Amino acid sequence: MRFLPSFVPSLLLVAAGAAQAASSWGFEDATLSVGSKKADKNVIKFGESSPPSETVRFGSSDSLKVLLTAKEDGKGKRPHQAFLVLQQPSTGLEAPFPMTVKESGKATVEIKQADLPVQLATSAEPLQASLVLASFGSSRGFNEPVFTVEVTREADAAPVVYEKPLRYGKLDEIHHIFRADPTSPPKTVSLVFAVAVAATVPAIFYAWFALGANAGHLSTAIGKAPLAHTVFFGSIILMEGVFYMYYSSWNLFQTLPVIGVVGVATLLSGTKALGEVQDRRLAGQR
Repeated sequence: MRFLPSFVPSLLLVAAGAAQAASSWGFEDATLSVGSKKADKNVIKFGESSPPSETVRFGSSDSLKVLLTAKEDGKGKRPHQAFLVLQQPSTGLEAPFPMTVKESGKATVEIKQADLPVQLATSAEPLQASLVLASFGSSRGFNEPVFTVEVTREADAAPVVYEKPLRYGKLDEIHHIFRADPTSPPKTVSLVFAVAVAATVPAIFYAWFALGANAGHLSTAIGKAPLAHTVFFGSIILMEGVFYMYYSSWNLFQTLPVIGVVGVATLLSGTKALGEVQDRRLAGQR
C-alpha cells in the first residue's frame, strides 16, 4: 500500500480539473413577451431545461422581448458574449441580436420584424431562437435553442421589400469636365481703369511741388549715388512692367520669380538712395 500517498495528490488534481471543467454558463428568471402597444403582451416564462411548449407568434406590429439573468457556475455575472440568434432550420440562415447586459447578469433584448432580414421576415416555417452566453476563462459557454417563433404578417401590413445589396465592381467611365481657364477682363474695362490711373499722375506732381519738392537736387543726387538712384527708379518702372505682363500673358509661376528679383533690387538700391538723401538732409541742403 505504499503507492497510496503518491496516488492521492494525483486523484485530487483530477477531481479539481473535473470540477473546473464542470463550470459553465447558464441563465435563470427568463421571460419572453410578445405583443404591441395596442394589445396586451403575452408573457411566457422559461428556463434552461423548460423551454416554452408552444410556438410563439410574432406579428408584424409586435415586438419580441427577452429578459433573463446570465449566470456563471450558478452566480449572476456579465458574459463577454450574449446573443439571441434567430435561425431558419431548413436553410441554416440566422441573424444574431446582441443583448444588453449589466454587471449583475441582467440581460435584455428587444426585436421587431423590421429588424429581421428579409429571408427570415418572409420565412414560411417557424424560426428557432437560440441563446448564446460565453466569456473568457475555462467555463463552458451556453448555446442551446430556447424557443421557436412563427413570423406572421397582418393583411394590412406593408409588404416586405427586398433591397438589392451594394456590390462593388466596375462602373461606367466618368468623363470630367474641367472649368475653363480664367480670362482677362474686357479691354474696354481695362482701358477705363488705365486712364483713371494715368489721370492721377499730374496730381502726384502737383502734390510734390506743393510739399516743397526740389527738382534742382536731381543732378546732385545722381552725381553722389548714380547707381542707387538709377536702379531704384528703374526697378519701380520694371515692377509695373511685370504687372502688365502678368495681366496680359504670364501666369503666376512665371511672375513670382521675376517679382522676387526686382523686389530685392528695389530694396538694396532704395536703401542706398535714401541714405544719400538723408546725408544731404543732415548737411542742411534740403
